[in-house]
Amino acid sequence: MPQMSRQDPLIEQHTVDYVPLAERHGKARDLFTLWFSTNIAPLPIVTGAMVAQVFHLNLAWGLLAIALGHLLGGIVIALASAQGPRMGIPQMVQSRGQFGRYGALLIVFFAALIYIGFFISNIVLAGKSIVGIVPSVPVPASILIGALSATAIGVIGYRFIHTLNRIGTWVMGSALLAGFIYIFAHDLPADFLTRGGFNAAGWLATVSLGVIWQISFSPYTSDYSRYLPADIGITRPFIATYLGATLGTILSFAFGLVAALATPEGTEAMVAVKQATGWLGPILMVLFLLNIISHNALNLYGAVLSIITSVQTFASHWTPSIKVRVLLSGVVLAGCCVVALGASADFISQFIGLILALLLVLVPWASINLIDFYIIKRGVYDIASIFQADGGVYGRFNLHAIVAYFIGIIVQLPFANTSLYVGPWANLVEGADLSWLVGLVVTCPLYYCLATRQHTQKIRAARLGYTD
Repeated sequence: MPQMSRQDPLIEQHTVDYVPLAERHGKARDLFTLWFSTNIAPLPIVTGAMVAQVFHLNLAWGLLAIALGHLLGGIVIALASAQGPRMGIPQMVQSRGQFGRYGALLIVFFAALIYIGFFISNIVLAGKSIVGIVPSVPVPASILIGALSATAIGVIGYRFIHTLNRIGTWVMGSALLAGFIYIFAHDLPADFLTRGGFNAAGWLATVSLGVIWQISFSPYTSDYSRYLPADIGITRPFIATYLGATLGTILSFAFGLVAALATPEGTEAMVAVKQATGWLGPILMVLFLLNIISHNALNLYGAVLSIITSVQTFASHWTPSIKVRVLLSGVVLAGCCVVALGASADFISQFIGLILALLLVLVPWASINLIDFYIIKRGVYDIASIFQADGGVYGRFNLHAIVAYFIGIIVQLPFANTSLYVGPWANLVEGADLSWLVGLVVTCPLYYCLATRQHTQKIRAARLGYTD
């Protein structure tokens, strides 16, 4: 395996181009630390508190639903991550092999929008966290500090992001463990184990939330595995990503649930964390702030790669340089800061609602991506065609994938239960958004049938001598 020399540049030199085999480095365990550390943060903790506060589950039923949801959803993110070493290109560029060169633009656009949305929300959250720790710092300055810090990490790129998360795994993991120990070492409310109960709607809503949470990461997972040696295989990256993503989120959700049950009913989630952890609370708040900034670098990195992918679609002979990535990072930073500085008090909840609604477009994409890679093409793609102006063997548009994609979105709408749109059948199970399940069940077999039919037609035409 190639070793990194001391002369290797600090700032990542590749953008959306193929990573040559000679430049591959790292180990599968790097994926465990990346996804474990990334998910120990305030947002999953706040979401975990909802299991008791909104869905009214008790500790046992809540933990079971949390674990099941993330263990199911983690399969999607792990399968997507394991594609990186084989392909050596970012996830959105790979979509050209499924949708065609221009057909992939739609999902690239949605992915960029989701990344930018999360980046803005997180810099607002980081700004508020800084003010909470150091009240003398003005909110605008706090937002800029959070944004600039995340941008610096994103600009340096792949290796630095992995390094930070290797450190973060030990620091954040230890801090969360200390938080659990503190809570259980002190007196708990009399109703700690009995508050709430079981209700089918709340339980299914929690499971669905876990699945959706994991799927939301899938459009950029191979961005962080594409530098791994090509001979590392599928199994090791899959296991490392799966364990990191699921354990990190399960622990964070569980911590939020435990903190909510350890404090008086109705206590706001992060306030509950502070109250339940005593003197450890302020330390956790500082660590959570650092984790928000580190995690937000992934959102900026993914947004910039998606934008570059969109532009490069129309300029096949252009290989974007590091200067382009740095410049574009600055442009995205400036635009996001303008939006964040003008944000209203309830901006985060409104924006997260928008982003979660956009997840409707990710489920059919993930279905097509996984079916195409693992069942139809079995990991064998023509990398040169992916970068050709006419799409090479994949063409400019793959109508079979595009048709399956839009049908996958349409069939979800009647079951959607988002802040922007509620379908007529959204309350079949009250409070649970099951649209993702419908999307998976319809898109997977539909795309498989269309794609294999296309393959059969090509073989038949070849036998008759009509291939082009």
